[in-house]
Amino acid sequence: MTEPHVVISDVSRVHGAGETAVTALAGVSLHILPGELVAVMGPSGSGKSTLLNIAGGLDRPTSGSVSIGGETLNDLGPRKLARLRRRRMGFVFQDYNLIPSLTAAENVGLPLELDGTRARRARREARHTLDLMGLMDLSDRYPDQMSGGQQQRVAIARALVGSRRFVLADEPTGALDTHTGEEVLRVLRERCDEGVAGLLVTHEARHAAWADRVVFLRDGVIVDTTGMRESPEDLLAAEEAAR
Repeated sequence: MTEPHVVISDVSRVHGAGETAVTALAGVSLHILPGELVAVMGPSGSGKSTLLNIAGGLDRPTSGSVSIGGETLNDLGPRKLARLRRRRMGFVFQDYNLIPSLTAAENVGLPLELDGTRARRARREARHTLDLMGLMDLSDRYPDQMSGGQQQRVAIARALVGSRRFVLADEPTGALDTHTGEEVLRVLRERCDEGVAGLLVTHEARHAAWADRVVFLRDGVIVDTTGMRESPEDLLAAEEAAR
């Protein structure tokens, strides 16, 4: 049986203390297998982004634990945690976060360079990743020479360059039109089909339909989970039931 790549166990996150304490997550558990894309849906304030940030080591849980590839994040100090994020996790956000003065290949290779890889080798690995994703023709373009969809696809390549096997995407299609958003989700889906574990936060049922499972959050608690590749209509119905 395949071991989960991501294990989130009984995680809670409380901001503040005493009478002003706010519970963002309350006892959430979630496993993600290699090759599996899990989408998280829920109303604003339900804890979706908090869950993604904790899963990616950008925030610490108040209680509970997170492990990635068998390594428990709770046990790592800031430097080791930062190194693990650079080497094994990739993040995709709504606003792309590409550096304007760098080409696509330079943007994709940047995480490797920051981790000590020589520039020439990092660019070679970046071009290889772009080629695998059908983006080689964008290698020498700057962000302002690309469409929004092209920039987001390059951002996904940057999230997956090197040995990273876990990609986290927070509303990655929010700034894109419907067609371009679907193309971005297709790229993410293909990479998961090749063995990457994926966690996608989205409010769009048609985007969540690309996932293997959809988890519904409300008030920091998982209230429902769908099965394999539900249709958008089924997801909308499930989301209504989970409210």
